[in-house]
Amino acid sequence: MASVHESLYFNPMMTNGVVHANVFGIKDWVTPYKIAVLVLLNEMSRTGEGAVSLMERRRLNQLLLPLLQGPDITLSKLYKLIEESCPQLANSVQIRIKLMAEGELKDMEQFFDDLSDSFSGTEPEVHKTSVVGLFLRHMILAYSKLSFSQVFKLYTALQQYFQNGEKKTVEDADMELTSRDEGERKMEKEELDVSVREEEVSCSGPLSQKQAEFFLSQQASLLKNDETKALTPASLQKELNNLLKFNPDFAEAHYLSYLNNLRVQDVFSSTHSLLHYFDRLILTGAESKSNGEEGYGRSLRYAALNLAALHCRFGHYQQAELALQEAIRIAQESNDHVCLQHCLYLASLGIQSLVQQRAFAGKTANKLMDALKDSDLLHWKHSLSELIDISIAQKTAIWRLYGRSTMALQQAQMLLSMNSLEAVNAGVQQNNTESFAVALCHLAELHAEQGCFAAASEVLKHLKERFPPNSQHAQLWMLCDQKIQFDRAMNDGKYHLADSLVTGITALNSIEGVYRKAVVLQAQNQMSEAHKLLQKLLVHCQKLKNTEMVISVLLSVAELYWRSSSPTIALPMLLQALALSKEYRLQYLASETVLNLAFAQLILGIPEQALSLLHMAIEPILADGAILDKGRAMFLVAKCQVASAASYDQPKKAEALEAAIENLNEAKNYFAKVDCKERIRDVVYFQARLYHTLGKTQERNRCAMLFRQLHQELPSHGVPLINHL
Repeated sequence: MASVHESLYFNPMMTNGVVHANVFGIKDWVTPYKIAVLVLLNEMSRTGEGAVSLMERRRLNQLLLPLLQGPDITLSKLYKLIEESCPQLANSVQIRIKLMAEGELKDMEQFFDDLSDSFSGTEPEVHKTSVVGLFLRHMILAYSKLSFSQVFKLYTALQQYFQNGEKKTVEDADMELTSRDEGERKMEKEELDVSVREEEVSCSGPLSQKQAEFFLSQQASLLKNDETKALTPASLQKELNNLLKFNPDFAEAHYLSYLNNLRVQDVFSSTHSLLHYFDRLILTGAESKSNGEEGYGRSLRYAALNLAALHCRFGHYQQAELALQEAIRIAQESNDHVCLQHCLYLASLGIQSLVQQRAFAGKTANKLMDALKDSDLLHWKHSLSELIDISIAQKTAIWRLYGRSTMALQQAQMLLSMNSLEAVNAGVQQNNTESFAVALCHLAELHAEQGCFAAASEVLKHLKERFPPNSQHAQLWMLCDQKIQFDRAMNDGKYHLADSLVTGITALNSIEGVYRKAVVLQAQNQMSEAHKLLQKLLVHCQKLKNTEMVISVLLSVAELYWRSSSPTIALPMLLQALALSKEYRLQYLASETVLNLAFAQLILGIPEQALSLLHMAIEPILADGAILDKGRAMFLVAKCQVASAASYDQPKKAEALEAAIENLNEAKNYFAKVDCKERIRDVVYFQARLYHTLGKTQERNRCAMLFRQLHQELPSHGVPLINHL
């Protein structure tokens, strides 16, 4: 069909196969598809009110607008759409088109002559100024301007269009007859729908002005409000390239190409399309015609404004600032208050970016929240819903950075429960923004940390539906999903599975991927390789001033040292990590560092000081920590209690061991929630030893049996169990 459409030289904008620069010089031209739509309109006017029910006519009226405004579709697809609305009329349309296509050229001539009768009489069937009336008049006018050779080529194309439609209908019938069960029929129907869509894309020739404008506005609206219903980036770019092939100066197509390239984070192509958009807008004179001499300057300042937003999106803040200053300067010279307001919105985004930087620099939470509060007042005053959403998502991330999971959960729930303040089309919800993706990812991670893996899976499932893999924010949930899977594999002792996930994490976040690779190597007792990797990562993160990762790396290096029976070397690392955590007010990382310091003191033989340190760290961990960390903290408390009880007399020692067993039970319950069999094995081993000391044979045997089962299932550490936190 592609070759047929490209050879339609009856298109007045094509001469000897060469497309004129202004392909949208006229409103419409005649195509075989539009002849089929004209037949449908003619049959609707000829059919009496009693022959078609009220519901069928209502469905037909709803079908007409997308048929008139949308791009050309195959005949089989058109039959299917009509049949879903009114089967009787679909049969009449099919017969009418068949008679015309299998007849002679004069039949098509007579059909267009009869169309003019629709406007005749005192009560015409169609009003001239209605949507259908304007379409009929455009088609009659476009047909009357065709030469004889163009009319002949149109009729030939109609015959080919009909033959392809008939062939497709026969294939559909054969597929339905050969299907054996309901499941196969459903699968084949889905495959058929896909093939029809692909055929529609491949057969699309030059669109008329109305069709192109409708297509662009529809896709732009879907990209903004519901990206899942828009075409995929590859399909949309193919359609836009087809549009630009017939009209390279079509400015709006370049702008939609810019939006489409943003979806796939293509910096070069998006910048290229944006610059082309404003170049074409100036060259075509569209702005000047509507705004006088002001049009040229208006294009320039909005070009600079969009360029600033583009650079800001990709993190080129210096270039963004220069472009924004240029936009403000031109807008002030032209007294353009609307453009200045848009610049103000960019300034608001700049404030939020500044708050993010200050959070990484260790500023206190109250100062950051005060800064966001002042900008939020403007957002609520002007009902800037997108900026409000971004601000709440920012607060969610800040609270998680500071280790306050309860506050982060509250902010995420607030964002998800808010209704959009921006009016959109019916049935369209504006919840496919980056803010919602960020909030949902935080929600999934928070649930996974508390052992609610089923709830986390439901959140991720919704994310995958809301942000498909080809959408611009899909990498957020992809990284979140990979990290959760990695943590579960490590908890379950499946290090080979965790190692296979490292590649995917590295592709999405190189620093995170390298860190997790070192964690896997450490778990597999490949200490020298893990140490080399962590040292390189530490130097790199210190250059980037990624404090959160620096602290995590220092903790991992310290663990390497004490697992290598060198706890004294680990102490400087832990003290450095604690200093950074306090300086940057990372409360949760500070608590985790204190936990590690207490463990180091336990190994060095000073359990009393370790217990006093634990009292400092355990409260924030139990309040806001992950389930795994809560279990680690309670396990360490039990170890310290046992070590401290060595110098007690017998009654007091027995009491201390009983208290340690209670704490071990609590730790075991925490580890069971996250299915961490490796740590459960360590706990039951420790419990068995304590029960043996207390002379409780039955409880000792029960714990010993459970330990044996887990020990046979899981690999051993190769290091003493007391050296594992």
